[in-house]
Amino acid sequence: MTHKNVAEILKSDSVLQEVELKGWVRTFRSNRFIALNDGSTLNNIQCVIDFENTDETTLKRITTGAAIAIKGTIVESQGKGQSVEVQVSKITILGDCNPDEYPIQPKKHSFEFLRENAHLRVRTNTFSAVMRVRSKLSFAVHKYFQENDFNYVNTPIITGSDAEGAGEMFRVTNFEDNKAPVTEDGKIDYSKDFFGKETNLTVSGQLEAETFAMALGKAYTFGPTFRAENSNTTRHLAEFWMIEPEVAFMDLDGNMDLAEDFIKSVINDVLKNCKDDLAFLDQRLTQEDKSKPQTERSEMSLLEKLRFVVENNFKRVSYTEAIDILRNSKPNKKKKFQYPINEWGADLQSEHERYLVEKHFKCPVILFDYPANIKAFYMRLNDDGQTVRAMDVLFPGIGEIVGGAQREERYDVLLEKMKAMNIDEKELWWYLDLRKYGTAVHSGFGLGFERLVQFTTGMSNIRDVIPFPRTPQNAEF
Repeated sequence: MTHKNVAEILKSDSVLQEVELKGWVRTFRSNRFIALNDGSTLNNIQCVIDFENTDETTLKRITTGAAIAIKGTIVESQGKGQSVEVQVSKITILGDCNPDEYPIQPKKHSFEFLRENAHLRVRTNTFSAVMRVRSKLSFAVHKYFQENDFNYVNTPIITGSDAEGAGEMFRVTNFEDNKAPVTEDGKIDYSKDFFGKETNLTVSGQLEAETFAMALGKAYTFGPTFRAENSNTTRHLAEFWMIEPEVAFMDLDGNMDLAEDFIKSVINDVLKNCKDDLAFLDQRLTQEDKSKPQTERSEMSLLEKLRFVVENNFKRVSYTEAIDILRNSKPNKKKKFQYPINEWGADLQSEHERYLVEKHFKCPVILFDYPANIKAFYMRLNDDGQTVRAMDVLFPGIGEIVGGAQREERYDVLLEKMKAMNIDEKELWWYLDLRKYGTAVHSGFGLGFERLVQFTTGMSNIRDVIPFPRTPQNAEF
């Protein structure tokens, strides 16, 4: 007798084969039909028991959520909805589940309720589908970079530098409450702390990844990053995963090519390998859309959105051109934008990015050459002295999904920019060294993995695409 998972059995046509199965009961009806799921697929398998010859105490223990082992024979299904089912010859209860206490009963639950039960929510159809897609996407990311000769580098989680210069960092300290030593001028004396200096949780692995690109040619990081931004929104997490490739001898055009090719490749991969899960999530989104007012409904289904990205060339537009389009747009003239666009230099908001993608160009957009004063210190200054070689990739329904740039490779220019932005050159001496010893043009980008999962699954809240979300006032589980 072979042990098989549900996905294998549903795909196989080996009727009358004897099998052994283990999984969790989704439903048990008429004292006869068990819908069994083991997480290998969205679909349950129907297991039919001979209840007249099954011990009554065993029947009572077959409840939603219980873990069971089944031995039986695969037969053609008499009912609708499945081609095969299992005729049960033996059933063993592996783990009971009290139906009066089990939170994940077979009914509709709000996502808020499921977040409060994040340790069990992956047993629902929606979350099992989302997390399988997340897993496949993660593998596709590594596959893409490995097949394109990138070297995977694990950059530090504890760091002394702020790569973004935004100051939204979680401090790491070994000092006990109210017992931190102070210097003569009353400031905390971090020289006595564990690392001998002030340290934080990383906001990005980019700066360290650049050191690897400048030795190995192509490098990428894919790991956790942290932002102490007090944002309680559907788009922000305090702990999330970042994908950050860095490539030596590559300029901004090469960077845009890489970002487009990478995104298309990983989404293609998931379209090929997660058909059932994506079809289910597509349906879920269509249903959710029906409850919204017409103006808020998406013009495309989830699968259409994914194909839209894979099949369209990304439109490349300079920031300056984008500002002109936005300034002259209907919503701007009719004061429909929450943040009106009046002049060059404005920081674009999600509403502007979505307008460009969904209404104006009707395809994914890459904006480039942003004003220097709204971008980070490490981006290469253009000859006009006003703009930097930065680029953002904008998607339908989500706005910015990728942010990248050609890095400033000139020592003196980088030093000037750091001074202008009050970035401590003593802290980043090693980063400046890269510009002293064999400097060269190089570029890279960062992509928040959860934003990619969100886009691919159609989930509207970023907290629903990471196993255990970390947000302000919430570090449960």
